[in-house]
Amino acid sequence: MSMSQTPCTGRPTDALPGRPTDALPGPPTGTPQPRGKLPLSALLALATAAFMAILTEALPAGVLPEMARDLSVSEPAAGQTLTVYAIATGLSALPVSAATAGWRRKRLVLAAVVTFAVANTVTALSSQYLLTMAFRLAAGVAAAVVWAELVGYARRLAPPHLVGRAIAITMAGVPLALSLGIPVGTFLGGLVGWRATFGLVTAVSVGLAVWIAVSVPDHPGRRPGKREPVLGALRLPGVVPVLFVVAAYVLAHNILYTYIAAFLDARGAGGARDTVLLVLGLASVVSIVVTGVLVDRRLRTLTVASTAVFLAAAALLTVPGGGQALVYPAVVLWGLGWGGVSTLLQTAVAAAGGDRAQPLLVTTWNSFMAVGGAAGGVLLDAAGPDSFPWTVLALLVPVLLVVLGARRHGFPAPRASR
Repeated sequence: MSMSQTPCTGRPTDALPGRPTDALPGPPTGTPQPRGKLPLSALLALATAAFMAILTEALPAGVLPEMARDLSVSEPAAGQTLTVYAIATGLSALPVSAATAGWRRKRLVLAAVVTFAVANTVTALSSQYLLTMAFRLAAGVAAAVVWAELVGYARRLAPPHLVGRAIAITMAGVPLALSLGIPVGTFLGGLVGWRATFGLVTAVSVGLAVWIAVSVPDHPGRRPGKREPVLGALRLPGVVPVLFVVAAYVLAHNILYTYIAAFLDARGAGGARDTVLLVLGLASVVSIVVTGVLVDRRLRTLTVASTAVFLAAAALLTVPGGGQALVYPAVVLWGLGWGGVSTLLQTAVAAAGGDRAQPLLVTTWNSFMAVGGAAGGVLLDAAGPDSFPWTVLALLVPVLLVVLGARRHGFPAPRASR
């Protein structure tokens, strides 16, 4: 998520003439720049905040029948606990960012984590559907705060030449939540009940709030005279191409991921669903480790590779009569492409637009997650699950072309060190 930098000086080596200096991926002007090693405790606390945001959002999917029964609603109605969370995150990112611009950053992140704790407590105790939905909405707004702040915090905490690695650490909570947190939460839901599981998530949220309070440094908000309109970031070179890639890549992933059960059933692999998702998760973890090591020097190369391997995965899944034989290699490629993409795109948008572009990324990402679920449902009804990989191909070809074309801004090629 940052442009290549000279390790010995931290100076950007691919900064371009005319490029705004406040759009560079290093710590913002006026922020004390740390030296030496990464502050791992603070970065891991932020990664855990990302983990909790995903876990709070997606946990109902693993315990949906039990939630529906106890709330006296249908399963589709209970499924809207995920929808309202995602919609709240997408729609609130811009207004919440504007409303809280002057807040101290640590106070803002702590408020979000405490909101997770309160919302999960209410979910664990409530027998009223509307009350549960109201606090799920509040948790979605809190998630918008977390996503908008993570990258800015990572940039401030890291030495300039390690900004990309710091962002990779903070974003590692996303694939870990999907590959480990959700399956473990589902298992615990069956073992101790869904209400007790949400209670455990509350306890983790409280512990996380203490961890953040102790280990994460504070930073001031923006003074009124220095606040720039978030939408103004769209005028900066590179921001629009990055947001296009975010929209199309997230849409492609979510069309396939949301309805993976239906797709696997059609391929005769429905009984291996848990194993397939585990393989996807493990490949994603490998991807984020590799991305974290290389992102500071190879943002463009990694983004091209990420798109290319996901394209290869979709191509394998279009092979007629492939059945289960091609599912696992395709899922490995999918995970290798997807795992590091949040780090890559967060880095790219931070390099192109600075902190004020983050709410735009949050809005785009979550909006197209929701669109992916809806579009996948339409495709499933109209053309069946075999249409999913073809749709992924149709979306990712333009993504690859945009990444390749955004060589100067958006996904710049590294320049030789001087």
